[in-house]
Order: sequence, then structure tokens, then C-alpha cells
Amino acid sequence: MTKPRLTFEEHTDLGIRLAAIRDELLHLCTTLTNAYPRSGPEARAGKEVNTAREALDQARKHLENMLYNEHPRQAETTVYYPHPEDRHVSLGPWE
Repeated sequence: MTKPRLTFEEHTDLGIRLAAIRDELLHLCTTLTNAYPRSGPEARAGKEVNTAREALDQARKHLENMLYNEHPRQAETTVYYPHPEDRHVSLGPWE
């Protein structure tokens, strides 16, 4: 039995959410880089956040490939790389 794949709408929702998370990770990385040295033990947190951002970028790339394989007629690059004005998602009451 094969697993169900994401619908086009699920890919679209996931793309927006991942793009918003990526933007937040980039903001956090910049904040940490501006607040702490770029080398040594104090740089570790910023480097780890940047590593998380890079891993997220790789996941988005792979998901985009799956989108084009699963939904070739509907697929667009803006699904996983939406325009900046389309990236906001609610993070709940703590936002």
C-alpha cells in the first residue's frame, strides 16, 4: 500500500508556512550575528540557527521537486517560494 501524497492545496499551505519559518530563521540568525561574535563559543547559537535555515531550504527544494512530479499542471515555483507579501502565517496568541 502506498502512502497518500499531498494535495496541491496541502503543498500550497506547506509552502507558505515553510517560507514564513525560513524568514523568521533568517531574522533570528541576523539578530544573533549582530549581537554576538561570529566565531568562538558565543557564535554557536547563530550558526545552529543558520544550519536550521539551510536544512529548511533543502527541504523546500525537495518538496518543490515532489510538487512538480505529483501536480505538473498546477505546479508553480511560487508554491514553495511565495512572494514576500504572501508569506505571513499566524503563529497563534504568542505572535
